[in-house]
Amino acid sequence: LQNNAAIVTGLHARADAIGLLPAYTFETPVLGGQLTVGAAGVPGNVGLNIGATLTGPRGNQISGNAHDERTTFADVYYLATLKWNQGVNNYMWYVLGNVPSGTYDSTRLANLSIGYTGVDSGFGYTYFNPQTGHELSAVAGFSYSGMNNALQYRNGIDLHLDWAMSQFVSKSVHVGLAGYVYQQVTGDSGAGAKLGDFKGHSVGIGPQIGIFFPAFEGYTGYLNIRGYWDIATENRPTTQFAMVTLSFAPSAPEKPATPRGPR
Repeated sequence: LQNNAAIVTGLHARADAIGLLPAYTFETPVLGGQLTVGAAGVPGNVGLNIGATLTGPRGNQISGNAHDERTTFADVYYLATLKWNQGVNNYMWYVLGNVPSGTYDSTRLANLSIGYTGVDSGFGYTYFNPQTGHELSAVAGFSYSGMNNALQYRNGIDLHLDWAMSQFVSKSVHVGLAGYVYQQVTGDSGAGAKLGDFKGHSVGIGPQIGIFFPAFEGYTGYLNIRGYWDIATENRPTTQFAMVTLSFAPSAPEKPATPRGPR
């Protein structure tokens, strides 16, 4: 603004959501790996507060604020993974996308639905040595966003790297660190992109703990709790959030009491 005028704005957002993702793992190998497919529904509550103060060159001020909150559903998300194992080395390919649920409202501030179709795909690697209890995982992928027709806005393609390292302190409990790096590699576009490319960047890190436990007959449960704090951001809000994952999978078959001879 000219003549020493200034605008100070503030945004506070909160979202509480639960992702429910039933999945099916095929017994028959696909390309030598283990194929899993699933779909997720995400109900939740989201609320936003926005405040702004305009200070003129003579010190006069005009202030305003807006608030919106609602309980709603996010989009329906589909997921497919293909995993391979070679001793302590584990590899994965994945694809994740969304089907719009129809709950997006461009006239509302509070939305869990993103308002466009998108797809994310990439590869992951996990090193796990059961003898030492060392575990290291990393997943890298690209995300592509479609056009938000209501706003005539398309987010650029982004590259993200998610990582975690931990140490098993017992047979069923591991603790460690987790983090992520997000980098937008192409700019935003569309008639609604009034700020130009507006490329975003963020880095986050935090603690994690994971616990395996016996569940119902034939299944093992896994609980993972982790938190992230952003330590660097550009053109993105600075966030702190916690993530809780609870999953159930068929238990590994017990080894036979005596080795089987050759057939």
